[in-house]
Parts: sequence; structure tokens; C-alpha cells
Amino acid sequence: MNTAPERTGMNGIDQPGFEAALSRRAGEVERVLDALLGLGLLSGEVARPRELMAAIRHGVLGGGKRLRPFLVVESAALFDAGGEAALRVAAALECVHCYSLIHDDLPAMDDDDMRRGRPTVHRAFDEATAILAGDALLTFAFDIVADEATALPGETRARLVTKLARAAGMGGMAGGQALDLAAGRNRPDEAGIVRLQAMKTGALIRFACEAGAEIGRATEAERERLAEFGSAIGLAFQLADDLLDATSDAAALGKAAGKDEDAGKATLVSLHGIDWTRRQLDGLVAQAGELLEPFGDRAALLRAAARFVAARTS
Repeated sequence: MNTAPERTGMNGIDQPGFEAALSRRAGEVERVLDALLGLGLLSGEVARPRELMAAIRHGVLGGGKRLRPFLVVESAALFDAGGEAALRVAAALECVHCYSLIHDDLPAMDDDDMRRGRPTVHRAFDEATAILAGDALLTFAFDIVADEATALPGETRARLVTKLARAAGMGGMAGGQALDLAAGRNRPDEAGIVRLQAMKTGALIRFACEAGAEIGRATEAERERLAEFGSAIGLAFQLADDLLDATSDAAALGKAAGKDEDAGKATLVSLHGIDWTRRQLDGLVAQAGELLEPFGDRAALLRAAARFVAARTS
């Protein structure tokens, strides 16, 4: 699927240019994560068990596009902010995301054996260790944001902690996963599917964009604009994910394909079909671009991110 031309004119960026920027940011975030998830102790810690840390590192390092961290850093860059503080917030968000993947893969949840082309954490280690690895990552994410080493004003760090907790918790991602599990028993209608996806997938992506605006001390209107942008590409991300599940294979995805259909889960793809879904993706990319118009050329990478989310192949 291709929802945008290779080049997008003077206010855009070509796909190779975007992918290079995404890869560069991923490397920066990987460096921060590697340091944070080492065996060195922080004040107040007693020990970091080696097997637990090995499982955590297996679940976090060496894979993934790091899209959510990218959105944090590039949203902050709109306001001439960033540096190590933005990278630490981005790393914290990735810890939450990776915790969710580790737990989602468990037999009691989605029961997956492969993630990012490698055995899932509970397969590489065991279920108990995978649960603890996820627990530790979720907890550590708030440690990273709240720590004074994240060089932001205390009020900003407090707001970020609150927003991340709500995006990840019962009214956000965790609640969305609960709805997703229930959807296997009682198929939701279209409004129910959209709500589920806004929680399970969209909440962390929305947080990523809003967090960058918080780091950059943006105005309330600018923060809301970035949050709406995050909501649009969050829905696009899930639509593209459902489309890939319906049309791709495990080798391309690095995980099982066709699981939604096998589980009898309702998705917007199953309700409306592939052509409708692709039109919706085009519309969401256009909406995302309109939301970024006030930022002009500075938002070129974020516009490219919206196109990437909609047209991705894995």
C-alpha cells in the first residue's frame, strides 16, 4: 500500500530522508535505554537480578522502529527543545510500550511466540520472568520521568508523569487491552472498535506528541493541537496494523499474521473492507497534515511520520 508519493514538495521530506531520521533517533534512544537498563544501581536500589535484567533487555533492546520516542523528540523540536531530557522521556515511553508488548504476548493475553522476529520474552525465558520484566519496565518508566536527571522543571515532570499514567492505565492502554480481550467474546460495533483502538494503541501515541509540546513549554492551544495530531496518527497506526494483519504474512511482520480473523475479533477492516480502510488512512494523513500547518516547514518530519504510519509494511 502507498498512500503518498515518494516526494512531497518543498514542505515535505522524501521517504529515505524520513527513514534515516527515524533510524538516527532510534539509535539515540537505544543508547539511552542501554545505559538505563544496565546492572548499575540507582540510589535506593538493592540489586538488579541478572536474569530479570536479561529478560528486560531482550524485550526492549535490539529491535523496533522506536516510533513513539521519535514522536516525543520531534514534537519537542518544534519548540526548539529537546536534548537529553527529551530522550529520557522518550525512553520512558518506550519502556511502557515494551512492557505492554511483553504482557500482550503472554498466553493469557494474545499468546504470541514471536515479536520483532525473535522469540517473545516468555518463550526466551519463562512466563513468570516475563510478567516481572513488564512490571519492572512500567514502574521504571515513571522513575525515569520523575528523576531530577531528566532536566526539566519539576512541574513539567509532574505533568508528564500524570499524563503518562493516564495514557497507560485503566482509562488508556490497559483499559483498551481489556476491551480487546472482551471483543473476542462480544464483537463491538464501530463506535466500540474506535474507542478500543483509541485506548489500546492511540493513547500512547497521543501522549508522545503531547509530551513533546510539554517539554517545549508550548501554549495550551499548541499542546492540544499536537495531542489531536497524535490521536489522528494513532488511529492511522491501528488501521494500518489491522490491514497488515489481514493482508501480510508472519515473515514480513516478524510476528503472527491473521490473528484477528482467527480470533473472530471485529476490526474496521473486517467491517468495511480493505479499500475503505485505505481511503480512511488517506484521510487521516491529510487531517494530520492540516493540524501541523501552523508549524510550517518545521513539522516536515512529523508530516512524514504520518505518511509512514499509514503506509508501513511491518
